[in-house]
Amino acid sequence: MLTVVLLGAGRVASHLGPAIVRAGCQVSYVWSRSLASAQALAALLPGAVAGTSLDLRAHPADLYLISVPDAVIPAVLAEAAFPPASLVAHTSGALPLALFTAYPGLRGGVFYPLQTFSMEKPIEWQTVPLCVEAADKQGEAMLLVLARALSQQVILVATPQRQSLHVAAVFACNFPNHLLGISHALLAEANLSFSLLEPLVRETIDKVFRFPPFTVQTGPAARQDEPTLANHEAALGAHPGWLELYKALTTSIKAQAATLAENNEGPVQL
Repeated sequence: MLTVVLLGAGRVASHLGPAIVRAGCQVSYVWSRSLASAQALAALLPGAVAGTSLDLRAHPADLYLISVPDAVIPAVLAEAAFPPASLVAHTSGALPLALFTAYPGLRGGVFYPLQTFSMEKPIEWQTVPLCVEAADKQGEAMLLVLARALSQQVILVATPQRQSLHVAAVFACNFPNHLLGISHALLAEANLSFSLLEPLVRETIDKVFRFPPFTVQTGPAARQDEPTLANHEAALGAHPGWLELYKALTTSIKAQAATLAENNEGPVQL
């Protein structure tokens, strides 16, 4: 049984803490600048104590997991007092392992779950890819033990690869979510149900994991349908920001279609 101190009580930490407990480990201390948030999460973790102090020498643990927004991680590291030679890992996809080089008394690591987290929806941890990196083999082994207790998809990923993965994840998750938000708003304006798009979205996702996504691109931009594109632009006149986004994406799709044509890579025949 590993003993874990969880630094953070937001979306990732609120999913990660209970998952760690279900995996047979113990979360002994939950820190947050908001005592109420720390207490709310600690209440879900048998034996956990909540607090706002970053003097962690009173809370010895096998692993200290920093699960706060990326911009806050450096401040937490600078303020915290860890027991000597502690294994400290952050859960960021973007920040490097080298962040820990300024703290030679610590053993740094990364424990990055490749997933989107919302308070309203539970996570199937067994399917979540967990990306692990550590400054020393002992730390790596401990992170792997915890990761494999949570997920069936555990991989060692060095900082440059993980940062590329994080950018790819933004394109795969955050941007589509924003675009679907625009779709939702446009349909609401037309008094139509957003659920009408569900079969289309599910078919799109199914295809991109069976074929290279660029090769299954459809729509007016891919087929160079200028009259339809012009009609769409006119329809978006009341939303100049969305219109600019539409134009930028159309330009990108056209350019990618041209590249495929130059390389004699036509669309997949379904």
